[in-house]
Amino acid sequence: MKIHPLSLALAAALGLSLTACSKTEAPQAPAAEQPAATAEASANPFFAVSALPYQMPGFDKIKDEHYAPALERGMSEQRTEVDAIAGNTEAASFENTIVALEKTGALLTRTSAVFGNLAGANTNPTMQAVQAEMAPKFSAHQDAILLDGKLFARIKQLYDGRDQLGLDAESLRLLERYHTDFVRAGANLSDADKETLKAMNSELATLATTFSQNVLKEVNASGVLVTDVAELDGLTAEAITAAAEAAKAAGKEGQYLIALQNTSGQPPLANLTNRELRKKIMDASLTRGSRGGEFDNRDIVARVAKLRAERAAMLGYETHAAYVLEDETAKTVGAVNKLLSDLAPAAVANARREAADMQAIIDADGGGFQVEAADWAFYAEKVRKQKYDFDESQLRPYFELDNVLVNGVFYAANQLYGLEFKERKDLPTYRSDVRVWEVFEADGKPLGLFIGDFYARSNKRGGAWMNAYVAQNGLTGAAPVVANHQNIPKPSEGQPTLMTFDEVTTMFHEFGHALHGLFSNVKYPMFSGTSVPRDFVEYPSQVNEMWATDPTILANYAKHYQTGEPIPQVLLDKVMATEQFGQGHATTEYLAAAMLDQSWHQLKADQVPTDTLAFEAQALEEAGLDYAPVPPRYRSTYFSHIMGGYSAGYYAYLWSEVLDAESVEWFKENGGLKRENGDHFRQTLLARGGSVDAMQLFRDFRGRDPEVGPLLVRRGLANPVGGSK
Repeated sequence: MKIHPLSLALAAALGLSLTACSKTEAPQAPAAEQPAATAEASANPFFAVSALPYQMPGFDKIKDEHYAPALERGMSEQRTEVDAIAGNTEAASFENTIVALEKTGALLTRTSAVFGNLAGANTNPTMQAVQAEMAPKFSAHQDAILLDGKLFARIKQLYDGRDQLGLDAESLRLLERYHTDFVRAGANLSDADKETLKAMNSELATLATTFSQNVLKEVNASGVLVTDVAELDGLTAEAITAAAEAAKAAGKEGQYLIALQNTSGQPPLANLTNRELRKKIMDASLTRGSRGGEFDNRDIVARVAKLRAERAAMLGYETHAAYVLEDETAKTVGAVNKLLSDLAPAAVANARREAADMQAIIDADGGGFQVEAADWAFYAEKVRKQKYDFDESQLRPYFELDNVLVNGVFYAANQLYGLEFKERKDLPTYRSDVRVWEVFEADGKPLGLFIGDFYARSNKRGGAWMNAYVAQNGLTGAAPVVANHQNIPKPSEGQPTLMTFDEVTTMFHEFGHALHGLFSNVKYPMFSGTSVPRDFVEYPSQVNEMWATDPTILANYAKHYQTGEPIPQVLLDKVMATEQFGQGHATTEYLAAAMLDQSWHQLKADQVPTDTLAFEAQALEEAGLDYAPVPPRYRSTYFSHIMGGYSAGYYAYLWSEVLDAESVEWFKENGGLKRENGDHFRQTLLARGGSVDAMQLFRDFRGRDPEVGPLLVRRGLANPVGGSK
């Protein structure tokens, strides 16, 4: 996602960006060419550029006590660098102002890149305390730069005379981007309003940190304890063992702990036969952040919405959504509302048809109850089996993690782009189950490093994401170090990691983000990798999902973990036949969350409610998405996306999917898994980062503007509401 280089530290430290890329300023050099470490650098590894290959962070040397001093010094150093640029007595030039700004903050960038990600991936109370302490300081640091009148005067002078500077296209775009970002940050405000804005930003930073920490703490505290193993009927032996181990780790030996994930739906609900336990788990999930006590987020949600609305009005926008969307490819609130409202009726109609199929099974079994949210996943599997003679659990033995990653994800990248991967067990990681691969071009040229952190744990936030520890930088020659994270339950010692099909597609998806970072070939770090609009950043990763079901790729990775036998063709056929199965539920839960995001952020300050849950219910009802068996994918009180980088932007996944569906059609029209197709996608789009307007990148790749038709077909929404599927 696009992040202003001067706000990278803030975003990273708060863990707000799901695919944040950070720039690095230190030149890439082989380990032998790095300067000898000073005593000071030995004391704090952030004080010197890492001597590891590709400047990979020295995780084995980094300790909790290193973060705060390095972050404090990093802010101080960048402030000194920026002051020198703003106070330069020479006439402003592109080199001494814009390029100079691109080179500031090396220490802050490399420290915040590590801290920002590990605060989400491997946190602890000490890091959480640093996170809370630093949030308002980062906000103040960012504001001090973006609201510096002398600095903005130099940028504005260059911007006003940009036509006479003779800049190349990427340099001109960089200058325009700096001017836009400073204006949007409040550079044109009065001094009094700037002070008010700084206070707002500081409070928002603190609230966002508190919210995210509450979500993580409560998802751990809300796990459901079971005393009788009989209640776990339906779970696999491995899942029961994992639940027993989780309970033991929580000090409840002899019991079983069903840990929660961050989404509303919870994976065990698909298998548990005990309805009362299913309802208990769903209730625990849906009420997070709204039960009172120390983790309650209701007041935080309302306060954040009010502050964002006030800030937007101060900056000249009707609402926070209008402010955000102006800088995205969607551009307007109306465009997003139309996309969501056009799809909502058909999505809910599909969900109701799916519910009717489930209700028929419940009634036939003499259940005597109406299908509820807690029942959905369980009976969806029964419908799937009835309609397609297919049980999702049949797939898991064919989706062992290493096979999926090496013979699926990496193999697809080899076939499409010529990439080769070599695992580097000599490089340090922050946990023993985190792995590193060096990535090479087809001609053997080193490209970068890929880090994989795939397992769930109690000190890791939910979901899946990509980040860059080192971003490609044409000014310094730095090569990328990127990482993918998932939350796959870790099996007992010695047991294989068998994945669900959803986890498989997520692995392909996140690697699409990784490719976006690895293939970056831009001059300026502002535009590196995934530094593109939020409603565009998910597009390349969604395209990469198509290879999960490509017959050639499937044949290479979908093999039984014990026998090595390929997945039976009849089972593959069933997988493909069920591609649209459950799309009513999937689309409805997503649209409900996206509409909640917009509802909160299309409010003016005086419209923000005091009752968070009542407002949520009203918003869903007005949108026609108040269908109780399908709750929003995230409710307001644990909707981490919109407390961070995706505020007023959760629609982006669907917006990106329009482009994705079109691109899948292009690949199919042009022969699918072919090297020339991969090279075209890489050269016209993936390598360009944010250096070209996002929609122009799509046109350069596709040859025309996007159309919504392929998405409607994929989602099962191509027929009129009430029509046959």
